[in-house]
Formats: sequence, C-alpha cells, structure tokens
Amino acid sequence: MDKTVAFAPIKDQPDTPAAIIARVYSALKAKGYDPINQLVGYIISGDPTYITSYGNARALICRLERDEILEEILTYYIRNRQM
Repeated sequence: MDKTVAFAPIKDQPDTPAAIIARVYSALKAKGYDPINQLVGYIISGDPTYITSYGNARALICRLERDEILEEILTYYIRNRQM
C-alpha cells in the first residue's frame, strides 16, 4: 500500500448550462409540455414542479441557479441576433 490511487469520477451528466437546458427542454417536449412556458414558469417562480422529473430533468435544472439560466439564454439570443 505504498501508492496513492486517484479517483476519477464518471461524467455521464451534462454540466454546462447549455447542455442542461437542452436536456430539460427535450424532456418537457417528450412529455407533451410547452417547454418555453414551463421554463418561464420555473425561472419566474423558482418552483421546480414546473419541470418534469422525466429523464432526471428536474434534478438537472436544480443544479443551476435561475440567474445562470437567464444568462445562458440571453447570451445565446444576443450572439445569434448579432447585436
């Protein structure tokens, strides 16, 4: 036992805000919800029940602060509108 073994965690979940938002959007759509309305409801209220638990979407979105979600969405919008 003279060696130190390094632990390398398995990364199977998206960790960027963009990837999380995309996964949550897909899960909401798959369950028949309007993803935009549900995400807006969540961002405004902070109530995670606006997000389905299907596909672990609720747990994923709760990994982000709501201001991170807004920042990601606004950054994407502004860059794609070339403002």
